[in-house]
Amino acid sequence: MRYQSAIDLSTIEAVDTHVHLEMDSSGHRALPEVFFEASAKYFKTAERTPSIDRIAEVYRDHRMAAVVFTVDARTQLKHAPNSIDDLVAGCLRNNDVLLPFGSVDPWLGAEAIAEARRQAEELGVRGFKFHPTVQGFDPSDPQHYPLWEALEEIGLPLIFHTGQNGMGAGTPGGGGLKLKYSNPLLLDDVAADFPQLPIIMAHPSVPWQDEAISIATHKSNVYIDLSGWSPKYFPQALVRSANNILSAKLLFGTDYPLITPEKWLTAFAELPIKDEVRPRILKHNAVALLGLDAGADDA
Repeated sequence: MRYQSAIDLSTIEAVDTHVHLEMDSSGHRALPEVFFEASAKYFKTAERTPSIDRIAEVYRDHRMAAVVFTVDARTQLKHAPNSIDDLVAGCLRNNDVLLPFGSVDPWLGAEAIAEARRQAEELGVRGFKFHPTVQGFDPSDPQHYPLWEALEEIGLPLIFHTGQNGMGAGTPGGGGLKLKYSNPLLLDDVAADFPQLPIIMAHPSVPWQDEAISIATHKSNVYIDLSGWSPKYFPQALVRSANNILSAKLLFGTDYPLITPEKWLTAFAELPIKDEVRPRILKHNAVALLGLDAGADDA
């Protein structure tokens, strides 16, 4: 089994770069139950654990493609991750709309590097997802540099959670999760030291939005996805930057199932975004970054 995309860009109106698969085909959940309960309350989510086929149905109905992933946080959470093989199989079954990203636990060292290579070379994942707060690690710590070096060699984009976190929100001690690991400034070191490594900073990085804008402006290999917040709550600095210095660096993302495409797009339509910038954010920036236009007639 190796993923191959069958996405027809001429039929796709947008690319959602941030979608979670929270339960695999065996019914195993990606996180301990306490984090599901907290995040569902935080986001007021109705459908918390849709199947991969349900996700595909939602995006097919919206004429969208979607990047789908889970997070391997076995060391920090003492909880077995969802199967990446199962995720890839589901994306392959729905490869007209879904793109699989892999995930490895940075604390596993050489084992994580070997697993990342397997996911890329054997399974055909199109990138990797990391969540420093949930995985409990500092991306700028040199002990993790061998992993970034290997991933730079593999050449696929990495999505890192940044900013505020709905996981553990409102629970005593936030479930033990530490927000400091999701400060985007920690990724500035990684971006500088691995300049050929494409990095996507996920979410408006509240309370560090200015830092994120500065990094994405300064580093050509750094992007921002706009998931996890309704656009009506976007910081004004981010909206202003979208129309000029970051018009080629911002990516549409919802955080589905926590936020639905309908909710996100309805709010996005109300933002003062230039007409020529909207399609870049919704589709074209992601198409270029993810290499979806390779050999395509219509991007």
